[in-house]
Amino acid sequence: MDRKLLKYIDYQILILILFITTISILIISSATHATSPGGNFHYAKMQFLFFCIGLVAMFFIMSMDYHTIAHWANVIYIANILLLISVMFLGKESMGAQRWFSIGPFGLQPSEFAKLAVIITLAKYLERKKALNNIKDVALAFLHVGLPLVLIMKQPDLGTSLVLLAILFGMIFVAGINYKLFGAIIGSGVMSLPLLWRFLHDYQKKRILVFLNPNLDPLGAGYHVIQSKIAIGSGKILGKGLFQGTQNQLDFIPEQHTDFIFAVLGEELGFIGAMLLLVLFFLLLYRTVQIAFKARDLLGTYMVVGIATMWAFQIMVNIGMTLGIMPVTGIPLPFMSYGGSSFLMNMMSVGIVLNVGMRRQKILF
Repeated sequence: MDRKLLKYIDYQILILILFITTISILIISSATHATSPGGNFHYAKMQFLFFCIGLVAMFFIMSMDYHTIAHWANVIYIANILLLISVMFLGKESMGAQRWFSIGPFGLQPSEFAKLAVIITLAKYLERKKALNNIKDVALAFLHVGLPLVLIMKQPDLGTSLVLLAILFGMIFVAGINYKLFGAIIGSGVMSLPLLWRFLHDYQKKRILVFLNPNLDPLGAGYHVIQSKIAIGSGKILGKGLFQGTQNQLDFIPEQHTDFIFAVLGEELGFIGAMLLLVLFFLLLYRTVQIAFKARDLLGTYMVVGIATMWAFQIMVNIGMTLGIMPVTGIPLPFMSYGGSSFLMNMMSVGIVLNVGMRRQKILF
């Protein structure tokens, strides 16, 4: 990396990521220390390892001009599709889904990296189009995202599919889509919901019904939400303290180190801890959006907007489902939930954001 670029790194984003990751490791330690395979704090140690690997990946991406990365958009798109197809035949099945490749002791989830692949390749497409003024251009954008989305739905992975849709809508909105056309698309989507209902798996339908009334199945599909709300509510203002949360320590909260990690934080660090995390997320998104609209060109803007949309949607849905105001979809909380693929993809995304921010000064070119 050119040394001249180093002074343009947005260190505020790096500091925010460090703070959020520190909170993640602390909460994962509390959530899993009593049940970790391979000894105490196994998951916390692994999350720290993912962070270190992510840092290497982040700096590697920062070292390349984002225009060079976008130049390989076609290769990235094809590789993404091939990985998503391969996991359907060669992947490991777990909990009724086939989403992972087993690589020694690790699991690789291609659908996580599909998010970033879609952002990069769709940004390149939108840059070439300049503006989306007709149905054909919009249809091609939907087709671009639709192919990986369908493959991810087949795994099945509804949560990641929804993230791709959010990314698509966020990026085409910023790309200057005709407002009437955008409104027509939203209206058509709402009207098609009854039809889409038919394509959902039974457990997905049950999650939506339970979202409307968790007491329909309090010991089954509604159990996660009920226990999560009890945990967060019992934390009150200051929380019960790290390693002191009864819902967490007695293992009442399912998936407490992954999808429902916010419930552990709410119980043990209370309203103050939850608000601290929300403020850190807000500052991260704020700085990311600032970089997007100070980017040197549309390609940089579209890339960073896609990443900001991805993070914002995942934060909203994940925290919302722990509070019972969003359906349970299995969407991880960025930089907080345990998981190598998710953490690595998010750190690579940080690399893209910093990459665009570093190169916004024309004097450097």
